[in-house]
Amino acid sequence: MRKILLIGAGRSSSSLITYLLQKSFSENLHITIADVSIDLAKKILQNHKNSIAITLDIFNNEERQKVIKNADIVISMLPAHLHLNVAKDCLAFGKNMVTASYISDEMSQLNDEAIKKNLIFMNEVGLDPGIDHMSAMKVIDSIREKGGKMLLFESFTGGLVAPESDDNLWNYKFTWNPRNVVLAGQGGAAKFLQEGNYKYIPYHKLFRRTEILNIEGHGKFEGYANRDSLKYKTVYGLNDILTLYRGTIRRVGYSRAWNVFVQLGMTDDSYTIEDSEHMSYRDFTNSFLAYNPHDSVELKLRHYLKIDQDDIIWEKLLEIDIFNPNKQVVLKNATPAQILEKILKDSWTLKEDDKDMIVMQHLFGYELNGKKHQIESSMVCIGDNQTYTAMAKTVGLPVAIAALKILNGEIKTPGVQIPISKEVYQPILKELEENGIVFKEKEASYFGYNPDVIIN
Repeated sequence: MRKILLIGAGRSSSSLITYLLQKSFSENLHITIADVSIDLAKKILQNHKNSIAITLDIFNNEERQKVIKNADIVISMLPAHLHLNVAKDCLAFGKNMVTASYISDEMSQLNDEAIKKNLIFMNEVGLDPGIDHMSAMKVIDSIREKGGKMLLFESFTGGLVAPESDDNLWNYKFTWNPRNVVLAGQGGAAKFLQEGNYKYIPYHKLFRRTEILNIEGHGKFEGYANRDSLKYKTVYGLNDILTLYRGTIRRVGYSRAWNVFVQLGMTDDSYTIEDSEHMSYRDFTNSFLAYNPHDSVELKLRHYLKIDQDDIIWEKLLEIDIFNPNKQVVLKNATPAQILEKILKDSWTLKEDDKDMIVMQHLFGYELNGKKHQIESSMVCIGDNQTYTAMAKTVGLPVAIAALKILNGEIKTPGVQIPISKEVYQPILKELEENGIVFKEKEASYFGYNPDVIIN
């Protein structure tokens, strides 16, 4: 049997594992799931005869190298910073490798050796990055093939709660790593191109500069800018493009409310708060406000951020209990961001039968035969439950499909790469469609830069 090794069985692995199990008989596969904790893996495997779950300490070189040496292909779903040792072992033992993570500089440096050994190290083949690359390049390549010149590319992705499980005022629940949600947008200004002009949005203004999106059949959303859209000029071959903007999707009103946390300093992860384990949620909120023995915490916050009592933002803040004197932080030596994450988990964790939703939309503006055109491409995926989420499906399925296509020799070009070539994206997108992940494309009126779209 052909042996697939999956290292890391976190919350995005359920659909990945199930896909491989379903293919195991027809494709003659044996799947080994290796993780420090194998409870989730065992739950999904259910003693399937073509699988095994093993405990693996990724930092134990002997253990790690033994399981990699025994595999035909390796899928790493570890945190991004842990891929490198796996990749080096794959080079040493001549194994192809697939990850959903962004290519690091260290991973890029393995490219020449991977090519020399005729190995494929496929990265960024999950959701975002991943499906966004493939679906975008499919349309961009088709525009180029008919002689069109790209003028505009905007791309938005969001992990949200599905409408039937949307039971809070924020219209949001955690569908992936909560820490990444709390820290979103930090680490420098958001950078993008608009009508040939370089634009920058500093972090403290990021959530007040949003673009309104309409997804047919699903209503209105908002998008805020990702940190660096400019790197996609080179990645997608868009060096002469006039408008290039990538963003994150939320329901309308989320960003304005989230901005309260940013302005208070609650998303800061650079220092720890003294005696945090003995704080209440109310104490935590009060710690960012001026001292005034006569005004309540609520009054001080409203005055500080100029929030009216009948503003929906105020209702959202009350809903997540940040003024509750009876709920304890408990976390010792915690940063503000860590405490905020704990508070939000109380309200935003998916319940067992909750469904999540992935929304992605691309806008392509181009010129052909002297006329300007625009294509709108959108995808919406609804999860099944807390385990088989839309996030797990859209991250895990393309990873699994890519691994099988590489194993079967359908993807052949070696090197450290992302899925932007037709050889890679065409068969993966085709199979994703067969699994219900479908992009709907339509022609739209070309609008270029619309100053009414951006909230200043």
